[in-house]
Amino acid sequence: MTNLLGIWVLYQKETRRFIKVWMQTMVAPMVTTLLFLTVFQVALHHSDQTTVGGLSFPEFLAPGLIMMALLQNAFANSSSSLIISKMNGCLVDLLLAPISTSGFLLAMAAAAMTRGVLVSLSVALAMMAFVPLSIHHPEILAFHTIFGGISMGLVGVLTGMWAEKFDHVATVTNFVVAPLSFLSGTFYSVQNLDPAWHFMIDFNPIFYMIDGMRYAMTGHNDGDVNLGVLVVFGVTVVLWALCYRGWKQGYGVKN
Repeated sequence: MTNLLGIWVLYQKETRRFIKVWMQTMVAPMVTTLLFLTVFQVALHHSDQTTVGGLSFPEFLAPGLIMMALLQNAFANSSSSLIISKMNGCLVDLLLAPISTSGFLLAMAAAAMTRGVLVSLSVALAMMAFVPLSIHHPEILAFHTIFGGISMGLVGVLTGMWAEKFDHVATVTNFVVAPLSFLSGTFYSVQNLDPAWHFMIDFNPIFYMIDGMRYAMTGHNDGDVNLGVLVVFGVTVVLWALCYRGWKQGYGVKN
Protein backbone atom coordinates (compact mmCIF):
# COMPACT_ATOMS: atom_id res chain seq x y z
CA MET A 1 0.00 0.00 0.00
CA THR A 2 1.13 3.56 -0.65
CA ASN A 3 2.71 5.13 2.41
CA LEU A 4 0.92 8.47 2.26
CA LEU A 5 2.36 9.62 5.59
CA GLY A 6 5.88 8.86 4.38
CA ILE A 7 5.30 10.79 1.16
CA TRP A 8 3.94 13.75 3.13
CA VAL A 9 6.89 13.72 5.54
CA LEU A 10 9.42 13.59 2.69
CA TYR A 11 7.60 16.44 0.94
CA GLN A 12 7.71 18.49 4.16
CA LYS A 13 11.40 17.73 4.59
CA GLU A 14 12.17 18.92 1.04
CA THR A 15 10.10 22.10 1.32
CA ARG A 16 11.44 23.01 4.76
CA ARG A 17 14.96 22.54 3.41
CA PHE A 18 14.63 25.39 0.90
CA ILE A 19 12.37 27.56 3.08
CA LYS A 20 15.00 27.51 5.83
CA VAL A 21 17.39 29.38 3.50
CA TRP A 22 14.72 31.47 1.78
CA MET A 23 17.04 34.38 1.07
CA GLN A 24 19.18 32.12 -1.11
CA THR A 25 16.49 29.93 -2.64
CA MET A 26 13.65 32.42 -3.18
CA VAL A 27 14.76 36.04 -2.90
CA ALA A 28 18.01 35.68 -4.85
CA PRO A 29 16.31 34.14 -7.95
CA MET A 30 13.67 36.90 -7.82
CA VAL A 31 16.34 39.61 -7.82
CA THR A 32 18.23 37.91 -10.66
CA THR A 33 15.09 37.69 -12.79
CA LEU A 34 14.24 41.33 -12.16
CA LEU A 35 17.76 42.25 -13.25
CA PHE A 36 17.09 40.57 -16.61
CA LEU A 37 13.97 42.71 -17.03
CA THR A 38 15.85 45.86 -16.01
CA VAL A 39 18.81 45.23 -18.31
CA PHE A 40 16.61 44.69 -21.35
CA GLN A 41 14.51 47.76 -20.59
CA VAL A 42 17.61 49.91 -20.17
CA ALA A 43 19.26 48.43 -23.26
CA LEU A 44 16.21 49.15 -25.42
CA HIS A 45 15.56 52.54 -23.80
CA HIS A 46 12.06 52.89 -25.27
CA SER A 47 11.07 49.26 -24.81
CA ASP A 48 7.47 50.27 -24.15
CA GLN A 49 7.27 51.40 -27.77
CA THR A 50 8.92 48.19 -29.06
CA THR A 51 6.13 45.74 -29.87
CA VAL A 52 6.28 41.97 -30.31
CA GLY A 53 3.10 40.35 -31.54
CA GLY A 54 1.10 43.42 -30.53
CA LEU A 55 2.62 43.48 -27.02
CA SER A 56 5.10 45.92 -25.57
CA PHE A 57 8.46 44.25 -25.07
CA PRO A 58 8.19 44.17 -21.23
CA GLU A 59 4.76 42.51 -21.53
CA PHE A 60 6.22 39.97 -23.96
CA LEU A 61 9.29 39.34 -21.80
CA ALA A 62 7.67 39.04 -18.37
CA PRO A 63 5.84 35.67 -18.79
CA GLY A 64 8.97 34.05 -20.20
CA LEU A 65 11.07 35.26 -17.27
CA ILE A 66 8.46 34.04 -14.79
CA MET A 67 8.40 30.57 -16.36
CA MET A 68 12.18 30.44 -16.66
CA ALA A 69 12.52 31.19 -12.94
CA LEU A 70 10.02 28.43 -12.15
CA LEU A 71 11.82 25.81 -14.25
CA GLN A 72 15.35 26.62 -13.12
CA ASN A 73 14.43 26.60 -9.44
CA ALA A 74 12.42 23.39 -9.69
CA PHE A 75 15.48 21.74 -11.22
CA ALA A 76 17.80 23.22 -8.59
CA ASN A 77 15.67 21.96 -5.70
CA SER A 78 15.65 18.24 -6.48
CA SER A 79 19.17 18.07 -7.93
CA SER A 80 20.74 19.88 -4.97
CA SER A 81 18.80 17.76 -2.48
CA LEU A 82 20.12 14.48 -3.87
CA ILE A 83 23.72 15.60 -4.35
CA ILE A 84 23.80 17.06 -0.82
CA SER A 85 22.46 13.75 0.51
CA LYS A 86 25.25 11.96 -1.35
CA MET A 87 27.98 14.32 -0.15
CA ASN A 88 26.77 14.20 3.46
CA GLY A 89 26.43 10.42 3.44
CA CYS A 90 22.75 10.47 4.39
CA LEU A 91 21.37 9.12 1.12
CA VAL A 92 20.86 5.80 2.88
CA ASP A 93 18.01 7.43 4.83
CA LEU A 94 16.07 7.82 1.58
CA LEU A 95 16.95 4.33 0.37
CA LEU A 96 15.81 2.66 3.60
CA ALA A 97 12.68 4.76 4.07
CA PRO A 98 9.44 2.74 3.76
CA ILE A 99 8.36 4.71 0.69
CA SER A 100 7.75 3.23 -2.76
CA THR A 101 9.65 4.49 -5.78
CA SER A 102 6.53 6.26 -7.03
CA GLY A 103 6.01 7.83 -3.62
CA PHE A 104 9.61 9.06 -3.53
CA LEU A 105 9.32 10.62 -7.00
CA LEU A 106 5.97 12.19 -6.14
CA ALA A 107 7.35 13.86 -3.01
CA MET A 108 10.52 15.08 -4.74
CA ALA A 109 8.68 16.39 -7.83
CA ALA A 110 5.97 18.07 -5.73
CA ALA A 111 8.55 19.82 -3.54
CA ALA A 112 10.48 20.97 -6.61
CA MET A 113 7.29 22.30 -8.16
CA THR A 114 6.43 24.08 -4.89
CA ARG A 115 9.74 25.92 -4.87
CA GLY A 116 9.37 26.82 -8.54
CA VAL A 117 5.83 28.12 -8.02
CA LEU A 118 6.79 30.19 -4.97
CA VAL A 119 9.73 31.76 -6.80
CA SER A 120 7.67 32.47 -9.92
CA LEU A 121 4.88 33.95 -7.80
CA SER A 122 7.32 36.27 -6.03
CA VAL A 123 8.78 37.27 -9.41
CA ALA A 124 5.31 37.98 -10.80
CA LEU A 125 4.34 40.09 -7.79
CA ALA A 126 7.56 42.10 -8.04
CA MET A 127 7.13 42.58 -11.80
CA MET A 128 3.63 43.98 -11.35
CA ALA A 129 5.26 47.20 -10.14
CA PHE A 130 6.82 47.63 -13.61
CA VAL A 131 4.76 45.57 -16.08
CA PRO A 132 0.96 45.13 -16.30
CA LEU A 133 0.27 41.42 -15.84
CA SER A 134 -3.00 39.53 -16.28
CA ILE A 135 -4.28 36.01 -16.83
CA HIS A 136 -6.16 35.22 -20.04
CA HIS A 137 -6.25 31.42 -19.86
CA PRO A 138 -6.04 30.14 -16.25
CA GLU A 139 -6.31 26.47 -17.28
CA ILE A 140 -3.25 26.73 -19.52
CA LEU A 141 -1.42 28.63 -16.79
CA ALA A 142 -2.19 25.89 -14.24
CA PHE A 143 -1.17 23.09 -16.61
CA HIS A 144 2.21 24.53 -17.55
CA THR A 145 2.94 25.62 -13.99
CA ILE A 146 2.27 22.15 -12.58
CA PHE A 147 3.74 20.00 -15.33
CA GLY A 148 6.63 22.38 -16.03
CA GLY A 149 7.64 22.30 -12.36
CA ILE A 150 7.23 18.52 -12.13
CA SER A 151 9.17 17.81 -15.31
CA MET A 152 12.13 19.97 -14.30
CA GLY A 153 12.01 18.47 -10.82
CA LEU A 154 12.33 15.04 -12.43
CA VAL A 155 15.27 16.28 -14.53
CA GLY A 156 16.81 17.33 -11.23
CA VAL A 157 16.24 13.84 -9.80
CA LEU A 158 17.96 12.27 -12.82
CA THR A 159 20.86 14.72 -12.45
CA GLY A 160 21.14 14.03 -8.72
CA MET A 161 21.27 10.28 -9.31
CA TRP A 162 23.94 10.62 -11.99
CA ALA A 163 26.09 13.31 -10.37
CA GLU A 164 28.91 12.40 -8.02
CA LYS A 165 29.84 15.96 -7.05
CA PHE A 166 28.54 19.50 -7.32
CA ASP A 167 30.57 20.09 -10.48
CA HIS A 168 28.46 17.50 -12.29
CA VAL A 169 25.25 19.31 -11.31
CA ALA A 170 26.78 22.60 -12.47
CA THR A 171 27.65 20.95 -15.78
CA VAL A 172 24.01 20.02 -16.42
CA THR A 173 22.87 23.48 -15.30
CA ASN A 174 25.33 25.35 -17.52
CA PHE A 175 25.29 23.14 -20.61
CA VAL A 176 21.72 21.79 -20.66
CA VAL A 177 19.20 23.71 -18.53
CA ALA A 178 20.51 27.25 -19.11
CA PRO A 179 20.99 26.92 -22.91
CA LEU A 180 17.56 25.33 -23.38
CA SER A 181 16.03 28.14 -21.31
CA PHE A 182 17.77 30.96 -23.18
CA LEU A 183 17.10 29.40 -26.59
CA SER A 184 13.40 28.87 -25.95
CA GLY A 185 12.01 32.22 -27.05
CA THR A 186 12.17 33.80 -23.60
CA PHE A 187 13.82 36.99 -24.86
CA TYR A 188 12.68 37.02 -28.48
CA SER A 189 9.91 35.86 -30.77
CA VAL A 190 10.80 32.65 -32.59
CA GLN A 191 9.01 34.09 -35.62
CA ASN A 192 12.11 36.24 -36.11
CA LEU A 193 14.39 33.21 -36.42
CA ASP A 194 15.66 32.02 -39.76
CA PRO A 195 13.64 28.91 -40.76
CA ALA A 196 16.86 26.90 -40.80
CA TRP A 197 17.11 27.39 -37.03
CA HIS A 198 13.57 26.39 -36.17
CA PHE A 199 14.72 22.86 -35.36
CA MET A 200 16.17 24.31 -32.13
CA ILE A 201 12.67 25.33 -31.15
CA ASP A 202 10.75 22.31 -32.42
CA PHE A 203 12.82 19.91 -30.28
CA ASN A 204 13.09 22.14 -27.21
CA PRO A 205 10.37 21.24 -24.68
CA ILE A 206 11.11 24.37 -22.65
CA PHE A 207 9.94 26.47 -25.62
CA TYR A 208 6.46 24.95 -25.30
CA MET A 209 6.42 25.72 -21.56
CA ILE A 210 7.51 29.33 -22.13
CA ASP A 211 5.08 29.77 -25.02
CA GLY A 212 2.26 28.23 -22.98
CA MET A 213 2.88 30.59 -20.09
CA ARG A 214 3.01 33.58 -22.44
CA TYR A 215 -0.25 32.51 -24.08
CA ALA A 216 -1.89 32.04 -20.68
CA MET A 217 -0.87 35.52 -19.50
CA THR A 218 -1.09 37.58 -22.70
CA GLY A 219 -3.04 35.60 -25.29
CA HIS A 220 -0.01 35.72 -27.64
CA ASN A 221 1.66 32.51 -28.77
CA ASP A 222 4.39 31.65 -31.28
CA GLY A 223 3.63 27.93 -31.42
CA ASP A 224 0.68 25.56 -31.37
CA VAL A 225 -0.77 25.66 -27.84
CA ASN A 226 -2.42 22.23 -28.11
CA LEU A 227 0.79 20.67 -29.41
CA GLY A 228 2.63 22.30 -26.54
CA VAL A 229 0.30 20.67 -24.01
CA LEU A 230 0.90 17.25 -25.59
CA VAL A 231 4.67 17.74 -25.71
CA VAL A 232 4.94 18.87 -22.09
CA PHE A 233 2.73 16.02 -20.87
CA GLY A 234 4.66 13.48 -22.96
CA VAL A 235 8.03 14.75 -21.73
CA THR A 236 6.83 14.53 -18.13
CA VAL A 237 5.71 10.91 -18.61
CA VAL A 238 9.04 9.94 -20.20
CA LEU A 239 11.02 11.63 -17.43
CA TRP A 240 8.91 9.89 -14.79
CA ALA A 241 9.59 6.53 -16.43
CA LEU A 242 13.34 7.20 -16.57
CA CYS A 243 13.46 8.31 -12.94
CA TYR A 244 11.37 5.34 -11.85
CA ARG A 245 13.61 2.85 -13.59
CA GLY A 246 16.79 4.55 -12.39
CA TRP A 247 15.75 4.78 -8.73
CA LYS A 248 14.30 1.25 -8.77
CA GLN A 249 17.57 -0.16 -10.05
CA GLY A 250 19.66 2.07 -7.78
CA TYR A 251 21.43 3.86 -10.61
CA GLY A 252 24.04 6.12 -9.08
CA VAL A 253 22.68 5.70 -5.54
CA LYS A 254 23.33 2.11 -4.50
CA ASN A 255 26.89 1.55 -5.68
